[in-house]
Amino acid sequence: MVMDPSTTKYMIRAHIKAEGIVEKPDVIGAIFGQTEGLLGEELDLRDLQKSARVGRIEVEIEQKDGKSEGTILLPTSLDKVETAILAAALESVDRVGPCKAKITIEKIEDVRVAKRRKVIERAKELLAEIIEESREEGESISESVRQAVQAEEIVTYGPDHCPAGPNIDKSDSIIIVEGRRDVLNLLKHGVKNVIAVEGTSIPQTIIELSKEKITTAFVDGDRGGELILRELLQVAEIDFVARAPPTREVEELPYKLIMKALKNKIPAEQYADMYNIEIKKKERPQAPEVQEKAPAKPKESKFVLSSEQERYKNILHDISGTLKAVLLNKDGKEIKKIPVRELTDDLKKISDVYTVVFDGVVTQRLLDIASDRGISNIVGIKLGNVIKKPTSVRVLTKDQLE
Repeated sequence: MVMDPSTTKYMIRAHIKAEGIVEKPDVIGAIFGQTEGLLGEELDLRDLQKSARVGRIEVEIEQKDGKSEGTILLPTSLDKVETAILAAALESVDRVGPCKAKITIEKIEDVRVAKRRKVIERAKELLAEIIEESREEGESISESVRQAVQAEEIVTYGPDHCPAGPNIDKSDSIIIVEGRRDVLNLLKHGVKNVIAVEGTSIPQTIIELSKEKITTAFVDGDRGGELILRELLQVAEIDFVARAPPTREVEELPYKLIMKALKNKIPAEQYADMYNIEIKKKERPQAPEVQEKAPAKPKESKFVLSSEQERYKNILHDISGTLKAVLLNKDGKEIKKIPVRELTDDLKKISDVYTVVFDGVVTQRLLDIASDRGISNIVGIKLGNVIKKPTSVRVLTKDQLE
């Protein structure tokens, strides 16, 4: 619709219904004809249009089933009173051509109010854009400063100049990651006892460090991470393994996922057994004690299996290769079947567990938890480096059940 935005104040919206087929010119002609002289010379519709105080009448009309129905729009720059009088005059039109008709005023809209609403909405959008730009700029400044601080915190450690956190010497434990960006991300989230391999060849610096400190390998969840982990397990003395979620990289992980991955780390021996990886033998003082106890294991293997132990054997056979654990109560009924990686956490929460049968290595940590939770039997693939076996927990391995 064409109207002068500088002069239009109000928009009269009316609905027309005619008992017959009429066209747009018929409606406009009826309005002019039947309102002529009705309101006096001051509000004569033709004169008002000539003086541009009333805009062009717009009519949209449709015909259906022998009747016509549509909308009339009339813009005006008159004041409220005159506009209301003009609108009432439109309702006096009762015939269009030969057909009976009825015009009903639906609304007199204040165009300036509508414009004001649009101005407010647009102002909100513009303000939101300004705020967003300011916030992003503020964040980028903060991030730049943070990265600068992190870069200052990174040190080069050892003769191989490995990127590392400032606490790599002070801490009793270390976390080995793949690259410098992984170190940066962990520093960003407050983990400072971290050191990077920086390449596919494991530096001698890291190999020597792993002999002195409790070592966790924390690698990406992709194929590259798996290859580096395999090499680490073969050349360094790795105690625990932590991995990023599948397809994710350590350098992009948020704080929550980093902490979750480190919390869910598993003993290196158990990981190696799961994936059939040969690992480097430990050279720590505890190792001779473990080796002295190792010959005692075969003595337990020769005994006649009870019906209960036969059941354990069958369950172990069923879950072999699945990395699952089955929790049984005292009556031998299954309580729950869970992934092995969740076993230690779930045992702390689930009560009435009498026996655990799982596809993995029996570790010292698992035995300690079993003792604390009153679990009587642990059945696994094999026994790991266990220094102290609780007397209240009976351990059975796959070889013993054969």
